[in-house]
Amino acid sequence: MPRFVSVGECMVEMSEDGSGLYRLGYAGDTLNTAWYARARLPQDWDVDYVTALGDDLYSQQMVEFMADAGIGTDHLQKVEGRRPGLYLIHQEDGDRHFTYWRGQSAARPLADIPDFLEGALAGAHIAYFSGISLAILHPRGRGTLMRALHLARLGGARIAFDPNERPALWTSPRVMGSTITAAAILADVVLPTFPDEAALFGDISPEAVAERYLSWGAEEVVVKNGAEPAFVATRESQGWVAPRPGARSIDPTGAGDSFNGAYLSARAQGASPLEAAAAAHALAAQVIAHRGALVPHEVLAR
Repeated sequence: MPRFVSVGECMVEMSEDGSGLYRLGYAGDTLNTAWYARARLPQDWDVDYVTALGDDLYSQQMVEFMADAGIGTDHLQKVEGRRPGLYLIHQEDGDRHFTYWRGQSAARPLADIPDFLEGALAGAHIAYFSGISLAILHPRGRGTLMRALHLARLGGARIAFDPNERPALWTSPRVMGSTITAAAILADVVLPTFPDEAALFGDISPEAVAERYLSWGAEEVVVKNGAEPAFVATRESQGWVAPRPGARSIDPTGAGDSFNGAYLSARAQGASPLEAAAAAHALAAQVIAHRGALVPHEVLAR
C-alpha cells in the first residue's frame, strides 16, 4: 500500500470564532498538509504522521483526533514529562496574528530517539517536511532528520519540502538560510512562498525563486503567492496557475498547507504539475472560507 508520510510538530490551536471566544483544536503545518492529503488521496493510500507527543491529556486527544481522521498514528512517539506546544490565532486589520508557547514542546527532541525517524520513513512513497520541522530541532537533530530523509529517498521515496521560513524560530537569518538550502538539496518537490523567499534570499520574482530551487536539484517547484497566481516550474516547462476568482476569505490559516496537500495528492494520482496546482488552489479556496487550520473532511467538496 503506498504511503504519504509527513514529519513535524502538532500543536494545540486556539482560534477566534468571530465572537471574541476561542475554539480549541489541533494543528501544525505538516499535520495540516497530512490532513488535506488524507482528504484527497484514495483510500488505498496510507497517510501517516510522524512526531513526538507528551504523556498528558491533550497529547492523547491529539492521537485520537488523528486516528479519527484516518491519519496513521503508529509513528507518534511519547516523551515522558513533555507537553505539546500551543499557539493562539487572532484576527486584526484583516490579517491573522500568531502567538506561540512551544518551549517545552514534546516534538523538540523528536530526532533524539535512536533510529526512530529512519524507521518511520522507511517504505514511504512521498515524504513531506518543512522548514518548521527543522527549526524546532537542535542542529544535530536537523542532521538526523535530513539523513533519514536521504535514506528514504534512496529507498524510492519522493521528498517534498515547504521551506516555510519563520524567522522567530531560528537563531539568525544566516542559520535559517543555510539549513533551508541544505534541506532543499534533498528535495524532489519544493513548495515555497514568494514573500518569504524574497525576505530571506532576496529573490525579485516567483520565477527567480523557482530557478534557484531548480538549480539546487529540485525536479519541480511551485511558488505560492497568496491570492496571486502560483508559478509552476519543472526542468522541462513552466507556467502560471491562477486561483478561481471570487474566493471568500474568512481565515487564511492553513491555506498554504492545504495547497501543498492537494498538490502532492493530485500529482500522486497522475495529474500534471499545472493540473495539480489548479486543484490545490481550489482546495485552498475552500479552506480560507472556514475558521482554523483544519476543515472537516466531510465539508470539503471534491
